Amino acid sequence: QKDTREVVAVKCVNKRSLNRTSVENLLTEIEILKTIRHPNIVELKDFQWDSDHIYLIMEFCAGGDLSRFIQMRRLLPEKVARIFLQQLACALKFLHDRNISHLDLKPQNILLSSPENPQLKLADFGFAQYMSPWDEQHVLRGSPLYMAPEMVCRQQYDARVDLWSVGVILYGGFGFYSPRGICPGLVSPPPPLLSPAEALFGKPPFASRSFAELEEKIRSDRPVELPSRPQLSVECRDLLGQLLERDPLRRISFERFFAHPFVDMEHVPGPESLGKATNLVMEAVRKDQEGDANAALSLYCKALEYFVPALHYESDARRKEAIRTKVGQYISRAEELKVLVSSSNKNFLEKGNSARELLK
Repeated sequence: QKDTREVVAVKCVNKRSLNRTSVENLLTEIEILKTIRHPNIVELKDFQWDSDHIYLIMEFCAGGDLSRFIQMRRLLPEKVARIFLQQLACALKFLHDRNISHLDLKPQNILLSSPENPQLKLADFGFAQYMSPWDEQHVLRGSPLYMAPEMVCRQQYDARVDLWSVGVILYGGFGFYSPRGICPGLVSPPPPLLSPAEALFGKPPFASRSFAELEEKIRSDRPVELPSRPQLSVECRDLLGQLLERDPLRRISFERFFAHPFVDMEHVPGPESLGKATNLVMEAVRKDQEGDANAALSLYCKALEYFVPALHYESDARRKEAIRTKVGQYISRAEELKVLVSSSNKNFLEKGNSARELLK
């Protein structure tokens, strides 16, 4: 921008290329983005137009999109995927509270703020709609590979279609698949409904050569299978199974999704993380000084659950190193207390056993 010298991204739309539907989508995108501000949603800074074009002036995201991020790293470890999922959940919670559904969630529409220590930014609201939980739609929207079964099969759908898409994104991020996986006989080059990133690191549950084949697979009653490798936590597999439920009535609800232990929104990296950790560790030190080892150990452990996201959130190298040093000290003390508590419990059990012997 001229006044601030801020680097921005400009989405340039040729008016002549717009039909009635694309005009409606563009107007919806502008209407939604100009009214919302959230750290995990790309900001619309301004929009302008001339006789030939419409210009959307957007926040610039130097890290590219999630699809490219996965492609460069080949696989996402569970802990990295979880951090991104938490940030996506924060954006969806913000939208859900305002009855907004995205309807086109996919890695290409998820941008990253920077190449290093990236923050996830949800983008491209062209298909987004104001939908309360009880609203139902029939119009086909979004990208087929990430569409919920009820959308592909042209049935009524509601806001829960976004949760299916989250499941497909999470499923694809771990590189679960092989050419002989869910879609046997897959040959090179990748079929039309297989994106470059997904071709290298896996494929969506219903990867297909055509829309007709995709629809046929989705109409099947066969549950989505979660391969045994890579090894994932029980919480992660449980969430995937609930997200990738074909029947929307049995699919996880938004409330249960936000409360799920794998999403763990309480410990999402953010500006509050360090403050929460500090308050807990101060209480832990106090209990430690009072000689209450059990309470101190519990509080140190709770504090560490906030220090980890605080480290992820901190971008300043010096402050991050200072936090890391303190965390190392707290971990050492927690380990000492753990030995002390275990020893005390052992002595208590031995005394209990001696008492039982006397009573015989």
